[in-house]
Amino acid sequence: MTEELFREDAYLTHCEARVVMVDGQSLFLDRTIFYPEGGGQPGDTGNLLLPDGSRINIINTRKDPEGRGICHVLEVEAIAPAEGDMVTAEIDWDRRHKHMRMHSCLHLLCSLVEGGVTGGSISQEKSRLDFDLQDTSLDKEFLTRELNRLIEEDHALASKWISDDELAQQPDLVRTMSVKPPSGEGRVRLMEVEGVDLQPCGGTHVRSTAEIGAVRVSKIENKGKHNRRINILFEGGISP
Repeated sequence: MTEELFREDAYLTHCEARVVMVDGQSLFLDRTIFYPEGGGQPGDTGNLLLPDGSRINIINTRKDPEGRGICHVLEVEAIAPAEGDMVTAEIDWDRRHKHMRMHSCLHLLCSLVEGGVTGGSISQEKSRLDFDLQDTSLDKEFLTRELNRLIEEDHALASKWISDDELAQQPDLVRTMSVKPPSGEGRVRLMEVEGVDLQPCGGTHVRSTAEIGAVRVSKIENKGKHNRRINILFEGGISP
């Protein structure tokens, strides 16, 4: 299994790691800062600095379906390092940071909408959440104002861990309906926006809501009898 350094510190941009397995264009390290796609958040991209000073590109990161850890996907032309080599893993920080800002903003959106989350997607420019709602009127101007209020209030974000049993005793913490938080390993990671939101989440987040920057609800869509999709954008571009 891969040691997941990003779980404890989402601001790490590089780390030293050992290559433990190479399978075609799939490469596995003993430790990584690369986030694997999941929970609506894309997998990280970046590069590996090899012992000879050359670099190879990582074009995606995902969880291995065979349970071998986190898979770093190499570009097709890349010549993989040898098993046992020490490398430096470097993420595309600008891309990751935009995902962190977006993911954190979606937690704020959860705090404003009463309803289970049926789906979601995160990207650098825009993101969305789908909610299980019926006969509910949503106002995008109101949601935009409230999101920016919470952002400007500069609430701290931090993660903590609880046991599987503790989560089972607090089912209301789980907002997602289609994807349940991973359990069976003895503990579950919670993400808390101080005074605003608390729910299981394995994604990467900023340290404070002020870091998100101004946002706008661009569109609210009906996606079925019970499904309402809320789309958000960074206001005035993607820089904070």
